[in-house]
Amino acid sequence: MLYVINLTVQVMNVKFVQKMNIKNKNSTENQEDLNILRKIHKNPDITQRRMATDLGLSLGKLNYCLVKLKEKGVIKIKNFAKNPKKIKYIYLLTPKGIALKTKLTVNFMKRKMIEYDELKKELKK
Repeated sequence: MLYVINLTVQVMNVKFVQKMNIKNKNSTENQEDLNILRKIHKNPDITQRRMATDLGLSLGKLNYCLVKLKEKGVIKIKNFAKNPKKIKYIYLLTPKGIALKTKLTVNFMKRKMIEYDELKKELKK
């Protein structure tokens, strides 16, 4: 009987850890998306190399994120037609991108306020 209870607790712990890992992964991805959208909003003609350096991401990861944001319809990527090298791009937020940036910012602020309240409670103890 004790073995069954112990096994049940272990399974519940594993499920909890898996759920938290998924939540943390989604939170990290959302934070990366928000940081990328903020950079694009501030400087639409920033290079990928510069953006990757500023955000602390590898160039490959940033490129992957930009492609995914483009596929979702959050950003548009256009190259300068008059540029003879055709390697200079401009990144534009779509209306969907502006809405996502706003939503991610609000969620970020909610998370930070919850963390602040929890720390405040902890300090009072």
